Order: sequence, then C-alpha cells, then structure tokens
Amino acid sequence: MIEVYIDGASAGDPGMSGAGVYVKIGNGITHSFCFPIGRMSNHEAEFMALIHGLELCIKNNWNIVSFRTDSQAVESAVEKEFAKDKRYTDLLDKALMLSKELDLFFIKWIPSKQNKKADELARQAIQLNRSEPNV
Repeated sequence: MIEVYIDGASAGDPGMSGAGVYVKIGNGITHSFCFPIGRMSNHEAEFMALIHGLELCIKNNWNIVSFRTDSQAVESAVEKEFAKDKRYTDLLDKALMLSKELDLFFIKWIPSKQNKKADELARQAIQLNRSEPNV
C-alpha cells in the first residue's frame, strides 16, 4: 500500500498558501511535490493538499493508498463525508469524488511530528507563489 503524507500551510490566515505531498511507494522509493495554491485559509490549504494528493494518485495509477494528515478537520470531514464549516463543502465534495476513483482509499490523522516532510514541502510551496504568474 502506498503512503501519501499531505499538509497545507498558509503565511497568514488567510494568506499565501502551499500544499505539500510526500509519497512513499515502498522499497525506499519516495516522491515529493510542492503546489503553490494562492491566497487562502490554512484549512482550505489542508483540503487542497488532499485534492492534489488524490489527483497525483489517479494520474500515476496509485490505486491502493493510505493518506496521512495532521489536520483533524480534514480527516474528520473525509471520514464523516461532512464538513461542519460550509466554506469547505465544495473542497470536501471534490476530494470525495476523487477518492472514489481509487480502488482502496484510507485517511488517518497523525501528529505533526510524523508529518514533517509534507510540512516542509507545503512551506516551500508558499514561496513558489511569488514566482507563479497570476497568483
């Protein structure tokens, strides 16, 4: 099973944001991805990290995956298929739609200290916003 670690970060809330996705394929093979995602809240960035991670899995035919996030809000919303805050409903709906394209999808909350690589990637992605046009 492929492990996908996700994290979103914002420089301000809202502020310039980034999403980080760190993928462990197995046998020591890993992939790192940074996504500059413009200005949004930290929670929105967390959902965007999930969406980008799911899109990567679909694109690469990684169909049996276990996602790890340090966002309890994202993990809870996905598990319950319900976002308490209506601002995140559209993002959750998109993530759920994408997750159904996979053969097997799990999401698990982990402490931040176990998600350092994805956090580093999300913070790098914030900096990439400055070099992206129209952000």
